[in-house]
Amino acid sequence: MNKIISVVTGATGFVGSHIVDRLIGKGHIVKCIVRKTSNLRWLKDKPVEIIDYGLNNKEDLVNVLQDADYLFHSAGVVKAKDEKGYFEGNVTTTKNLLELCSEVCPKIKRITVISSQTACGPSTNNIPCDENTIPHPITTYGRSKLQQEKVAQYFMNKLPITIIRPPAIFGERDTEIYLVFKTYKAGLFSLIGFNKKLLSIVHIADLIDGIDLATFSERGAGQIYFISSEKFYTWKEIKSAMKQGFNRNAITIRLPHLIVFSVAAIAELFSKFSSKPATFNLEKARDWVQKHWTCSVNKAVSELGYKQKVSLEEGMERTIEWYKNMNWL
Repeated sequence: MNKIISVVTGATGFVGSHIVDRLIGKGHIVKCIVRKTSNLRWLKDKPVEIIDYGLNNKEDLVNVLQDADYLFHSAGVVKAKDEKGYFEGNVTTTKNLLELCSEVCPKIKRITVISSQTACGPSTNNIPCDENTIPHPITTYGRSKLQQEKVAQYFMNKLPITIIRPPAIFGERDTEIYLVFKTYKAGLFSLIGFNKKLLSIVHIADLIDGIDLATFSERGAGQIYFISSEKFYTWKEIKSAMKQGFNRNAITIRLPHLIVFSVAAIAELFSKFSSKPATFNLEKARDWVQKHWTCSVNKAVSELGYKQKVSLEEGMERTIEWYKNMNWL
């Protein structure tokens, strides 16, 4: 019986490395496309093939893709100095990759593109976003992810493509929401603004389950799916879950929106004198002050049989334990 070959871009990242683990568990031959500068810590000693020339060398990529049964495209740019950086990292690379696939592996079984809820935007009028919501991204990153989706949709008449839109993701190996855990460990928990905010958030294990279901379901081709928690959470509920996970309380500090934007502006100003983009900037602040970042998983539930398995409390406990074991906390 022939082995199934799966190719993963962004395989060294948070989501990509967990996709790799799932594919190894399914017995696939896994090929990981990474940059030469990538940190291979999550791939070390695993039965994978490392292709370290990135996504820009089409000639070499032909050999990687021509025998692929599945392609998981999770590579992307989440921080950039300017618009060009976002669009080159998220749109141009996707276009080049799908063009190449249409030429060398038109009979590929599935291509799964990992997008983001930011491509759709925050919830409006207290209504969770779903796959029929008219996209209204509010940041350059979100606009680049929406354009990435449009590129993928253009190729859907040639290739079996599935688009996954997760909201905020947390869990083992994450380095972004990790900062919230690190601040809590220091004894502080920040609430943005004075209005009640709701958000969807997904543990990495549930996201990987959703990606698996969407990819290997015949119904998934040509579709977009939100994969998230089935429940919406307040920041107070998140704090409560973190309190349970840490087994200790933290002081809650409310930050007015004006303060959030002021801090972001200062960070963005200082980043102009650095070669690296700011971790927190005005666009990130715009994300944080939104009242609702919620999305509906009804389509994934009804069409794929998706179900949230990891509760917020369990997810927090697992994540905190992992951070401690890694000496990150």
